Amino acid sequence: MAEQPVIELLELTKSFSSGAFVQNRSFALGPVSITVNSGEVVGILGESGSGKSTVANVIMRLTGFDEGSYHFRGADVRAFTKADSFAFKSKVQIIFQDPYGSLNPRATVGASIREALILHKRHLSRAQMDARVRELLAEVGLGSEDPGRYPHEFSGGQRQRIAIARALAVEPEVLVCDEPLSSLDVSIQAQVLELFKSLIEHRNLTMVFISHDLNVSRLLCDRVYVMHKGKVVEKGIAQEVLTNPQHDYTRQLLEAVY
Repeated sequence: MAEQPVIELLELTKSFSSGAFVQNRSFALGPVSITVNSGEVVGILGESGSGKSTVANVIMRLTGFDEGSYHFRGADVRAFTKADSFAFKSKVQIIFQDPYGSLNPRATVGASIREALILHKRHLSRAQMDARVRELLAEVGLGSEDPGRYPHEFSGGQRQRIAIARALAVEPEVLVCDEPLSSLDVSIQAQVLELFKSLIEHRNLTMVFISHDLNVSRLLCDRVYVMHKGKVVEKGIAQEVLTNPQHDYTRQLLEAVY
């Protein structure tokens, strides 16, 4: 018997009015069907405006949807109780594109990471939380840094590592990464990419990786969904789709890379 998907979006749709977008145009997502299995890294690829970040927001339950269904480990998210919704927040964590905007500038980096532990790991003592903060910083390559410093005292790449540490603090079942490399310098992108590869290997992470970068997706993802104008136009094993695409839009994306 096949294992139940961790995330399953089935024929899901979401419409936005023209007033919701700066471009002053309406946008419709879907219907889209996407599954994410345990231990997989699933890429959702496409240009800006393709709908991939809307999918990320739906998965995070930051945005609702109109029709279709969303099941998390077989449970309909629309039937979640208040307790289910609170538990979900620790099970699914997100890393945003902007590492500075996602951190509280008035809180030390240690406090930002500790906040997640206070909410979802209440059984830990203050000393245990402080030790856990240092362990997490070490895991993302910032073991020598002072958790008492503030976000503005760190570089962009370091801030993204801090954001990753914070997301990992509650030991999530799924990590959603929404263009986590796109705001970083190219040299820093490579370092953070290596960190993701290490975390995937050592933590056996289940990840949804939102990206317009096909080369990064080829390196990280097991399977990919290619989105265009709110719909999935191609899906499959990452190496196959990104080496021998069947849809014209995917071919155009690849041609733009090379």
